[in-house]
Amino acid sequence: MSGRGLSPPILMAMAVVATCAHAEPLGKLFFTPERRAALERQRQLNIQETRAPEEAAVRLDGIVTRSSGRNTVWINGRPQNEGAAGNGVTAAVTQKDPAHAVVTPGDDPAASLKVGESINRATRERADVLGGGKIAVKPATTGK
Repeated sequence: MSGRGLSPPILMAMAVVATCAHAEPLGKLFFTPERRAALERQRQLNIQETRAPEEAAVRLDGIVTRSSGRNTVWINGRPQNEGAAGNGVTAAVTQKDPAHAVVTPGDDPAASLKVGESINRATRERADVLGGGKIAVKPATTGK
């Protein structure tokens, strides 16, 4: 080095590196240590929190049947295993039509919904994502 010494940006970078070397790792942010420990236990035991649905409507967003035969259903945008009471709602996929499921929100009566349908828990009115509309698909043309 010449007699001028180290430049201020280099000194600052060295100070930051030295400080970071002695700091503890951040780990998971935004939760208390107790909440992080509970979340880690739930993850290890594959436990999902169950609570009553807060939404006024229950919507069946999708159904996936895995090669093992087990089903995953999406209720109000949240995935859950078939038969599990995720978010206070249980769902059982209909054997005759895998695009339908019997959905039971908490203590409310069960409702048979097709994918894309929702039911208002208070009025029992049904709605679908198309709102009474239709989807038209043109067959693909082949360029032979």
